[in-house]
Amino acid sequence: MTITVTIGYVLAGLIAAAIIFLGARFLVAPRVAAAGYGVPVDVAQPGARAYLSVKGVRDIASGLFVIILMIAGATHLVGWIILAATIIPVGDAVIVLRSGGAKSTAYGIHGATAAVMLVTTALLLVS
Repeated sequence: MTITVTIGYVLAGLIAAAIIFLGARFLVAPRVAAAGYGVPVDVAQPGARAYLSVKGVRDIASGLFVIILMIAGATHLVGWIILAATIIPVGDAVIVLRSGGAKSTAYGIHGATAAVMLVTTALLLVS
């Protein structure tokens, strides 16, 4: 394994772990998770907690997909999956901005995540 792939795998693992953690936070502490996402939600509203739980479960599954591919040693496939998944933080940034959330959250959290994912993709696909 080259240093490029090793760095790509480390970044992919960190991305996977972070999204699993964030997904779990949407299940355990939905109000805190929604505020961290950039769009605070009143969890007392009917259905709000359900939508936050859906996001949590999907985040956890997304992280597990990456981990499974890493364990299988599918380096290029991990790169392609992370590239495709980059649409998620880009979409999240747009959602935050359209919902009146802070630009610092949209660009600083979601934009930075997308950038790291693109770097990770490049590291994994150049091998």
